[in-house]
Amino acid sequence: MRQIILDTETTGLNPLTGDRVIEIGCLEMIDRRLTGNKLHHYINPQRDIDPGAVAVHGLTVEFLSDKPVFADVADEIITFLKDSEVIIHNAPFDVGFLDAEFGLLKRGKVDEHVAGVIDTLKNAREMFPGKRNSLDALCERFAISNEHRTLHGALLDAELLAEVYLAMTRGQEDLMIDLHGMDSDAANAKRKPLPTKLVVQLASIEEQEAHQAYLEGVAKAAKKPPVWN
Repeated sequence: MRQIILDTETTGLNPLTGDRVIEIGCLEMIDRRLTGNKLHHYINPQRDIDPGAVAVHGLTVEFLSDKPVFADVADEIITFLKDSEVIIHNAPFDVGFLDAEFGLLKRGKVDEHVAGVIDTLKNAREMFPGKRNSLDALCERFAISNEHRTLHGALLDAELLAEVYLAMTRGQEDLMIDLHGMDSDAANAKRKPLPTKLVVQLASIEEQEAHQAYLEGVAKAAKKPPVWN
């Protein structure tokens, strides 16, 4: 399964009032392993950035003034996301902004390009009702170090989210995790060949008599006949 961990930074909180995407970071994960393949862009929003947003991510109009506009990177983003399952913390926020950006270019919506969207905030609220479920809170809960994070950044937050998602979804698939990503020869080397002839070992007369005596003892102790008879 190909999954993409995605995060964005924006000029403000509401794309419906003209706020824009100014950074996008995506990491590729296949069979629950990060591949090292990533997409990252700073984007010129061609508008002012809310001071409250600058305080969160530190991105200024001056820094972004020579960066590409969204139209210049839209095709690359769509190609990178194509047919994958996208993992986002607070998905409605990021998807809403990307839908607005794609809409301005008449490129449809996110769900038209991807196989599905997983919202880790929604999942965390179901797993930990009544608790703080921000990305920072989940890092603390799962003992994931985020000490190097002084400001929000799309690529850094995607890296943290990848670790959080794997911790949240760790389950029975971990029993086979060592085989994921191995080539077929290495995987086959782990497997023992099945025997071509199976030997059926029957109980001896003495073992059958001992077994019958045991069942009679159980019935006597229970003061009723056993159901298996």
